[in-house]
Amino acid sequence: MTAHALLDEVVVDPSVLSAARRLCVPGQRCVLGIVGGPAAGKSTACAALQAALGEAAAGVPMDGFHLSQRVLDDLGRAQRKGAPDTFDALGYRDLLQRLRQAHEHGETVYAPDFNRALEEPIAAGIPVAPEASLVITEGNYLLLEDAPWPQIRAELDAVWSIDIDDAQREAWLLARHMRHGRSEDAAREWIAQTDAPNAARIAARAHQADRHLTWDGARLCFA
Repeated sequence: MTAHALLDEVVVDPSVLSAARRLCVPGQRCVLGIVGGPAAGKSTACAALQAALGEAAAGVPMDGFHLSQRVLDDLGRAQRKGAPDTFDALGYRDLLQRLRQAHEHGETVYAPDFNRALEEPIAAGIPVAPEASLVITEGNYLLLEDAPWPQIRAELDAVWSIDIDDAQREAWLLARHMRHGRSEDAAREWIAQTDAPNAARIAARAHQADRHLTWDGARLCFA
């Protein structure tokens, strides 16, 4: 797999798909979190699972709760974009709570998305229909121990961590930064100063996950 793998190239291992299907209970809504470091393939895994499960599943990224660039500039946090305090964590928690309540009342929820080309969140970009019994949400800090992140973990029925080799993940990360406009030198500097410290915090909590995923080429499987 590459950092920009086409979804039709991704294969979900039957054991992973079976475990996800067990979370799809008609008449109920479960929330599955997929956690991992920057460029671990979280969004690819989420999209592949959603495609395999069809209308039973919906995908909602934590990245929709990035603070806007203007807010980050005002707060003096733009050079740390992607760190835990550059997200609206409580807004994310509230969305997860609302997703459960809306399912009970048969309502569609419109969740925010994130446009990586613009590097900005996009409001109301993802409809989550009441028919979706499983919401798959992916993000970096689902297992972080610092407040208020444990409140997010409390809203998740299960968390699966994507565990891959750091060298491979950083190669995908470098390619992603360059694809979106950074020079190689600027991308490497950003990875060293911003992404690597964040990845270390994420890896330190990976043992708290319920299951562990990995990539075998383009195959998403349990580690």
